Amino acid sequence: MSEHEFKAYNKKSLNKIKYLDRIDPEIKKDIEICTNIIPFRVSSYVIDELIDWDKVPDDPIFQMTFPQPGMIGTEKFNKLKFLYLNGQNEDFNTEVRNIHFAMNPHPAGQKDMNIPVMDNRTLPGMQHKYDETVLFFPSQGQLCHSFCTYCFRWAQFIGLQDLKFSSREKESLYRYITINPLITDLLFTGGDPMVMKASVIEKYVEPFIQQKPDHLQNIRFGTKALAYWPYRFFDDKDSDELMRLFEKIVDKGYHLAVMAHFSHYRELETPAVEKAVKRLRSVGAQIRCQAPLIKNINDKSIVWEKMWKDQVKLGAVPYYFFVERDTGPKNYFEVPLVKALEIFTNAYRNVSGLARTVRGPSMSAGPGKILLEDINEINGEKVFVLKFVQSRIKEFVNKVFFAKYNENASWIDDLEPAFGEKEFFYEKRYSELRNNKINILKNCVK
Repeated sequence: MSEHEFKAYNKKSLNKIKYLDRIDPEIKKDIEICTNIIPFRVSSYVIDELIDWDKVPDDPIFQMTFPQPGMIGTEKFNKLKFLYLNGQNEDFNTEVRNIHFAMNPHPAGQKDMNIPVMDNRTLPGMQHKYDETVLFFPSQGQLCHSFCTYCFRWAQFIGLQDLKFSSREKESLYRYITINPLITDLLFTGGDPMVMKASVIEKYVEPFIQQKPDHLQNIRFGTKALAYWPYRFFDDKDSDELMRLFEKIVDKGYHLAVMAHFSHYRELETPAVEKAVKRLRSVGAQIRCQAPLIKNINDKSIVWEKMWKDQVKLGAVPYYFFVERDTGPKNYFEVPLVKALEIFTNAYRNVSGLARTVRGPSMSAGPGKILLEDINEINGEKVFVLKFVQSRIKEFVNKVFFAKYNENASWIDDLEPAFGEKEFFYEKRYSELRNNKINILKNCVK
């Protein structure tokens, strides 16, 4: 999809939604303008079965899927609206692009540190951040049934190819994994691989079924389909074919993990999602659930408590409670770390051990996944207690460190080391690693 097609598609999709006739025409016009910045796509399932249209625009699922002026910021939105309404198309397009590039399209080293290299050549449709796990972005799966307004991969969907991860190189994927014995996990991601036909998914998976690398143990699919289009797993034309493929993966000896993205308990309450989860479990798939903490959507403990309980009831495993990443409309959605810990702890205290598999609050930052474990006082200084639950540098995993207490901080970059230290313990090694990777990429064939 080109940049022009992206804008045209958003407007066409918005105009098809009959329920929007219920709301103020001015609000609809504002949403239309916002879709030029924040990708917009919404399934009929979300529209008909998840959104409470009597509570729009405050309904959490509406906030999750329909771009709002506040997500762009008052000053920037007012400028966009003026240019849009006055037909100043060239200036409008320039402003759109400026806003996009100011929104940190690829956080946490995705475009430099995560790109794998093989035979002095970059593999741009893959990411390899941690030793154990490779991410693959199949070209046909770089779309979603609906787009989340807070998506940290929004740059995949705005029509700029230079910002997009995608690949059709299944042979390179297979070879890269076979020559890297530390890799145990292959994650198909996007976008959403579940928008692909089963026959297309099979083309990427088949090499690993035909000849299983000894060290590869787990095949994962990152998806929002259970929340946004659960019919994918039991009522689409090729749902049976997809289930047969999943059975083949399990029969080959892989652990099959569906990394489900549920952001609100409302997404777990329909008969369709219950049926989809049962069918996935029947073929041997394990469902693990994760989501970020998002202001205006799920920033209350009761939402997470109910969501984790409902996930366990369905047979799924609560997995990660993320902090909103430093990208996209972060200012609209971010929650201070102090409040994030409070929300997580209050919810965690009110669930049984079966739901306490969840980890958080977790920041997926450049050096790794950093948990905020606690707020404490040590030697008279109030501090954040932090821990690496995952890291680019393996010996940092499970290592605890401390930051000065900061009630306004919402990301690791807002924090300073405690106890008079000039830098966090990991910064020097991480900087060296980053510089080495950038030098490697400079010498690669593009």
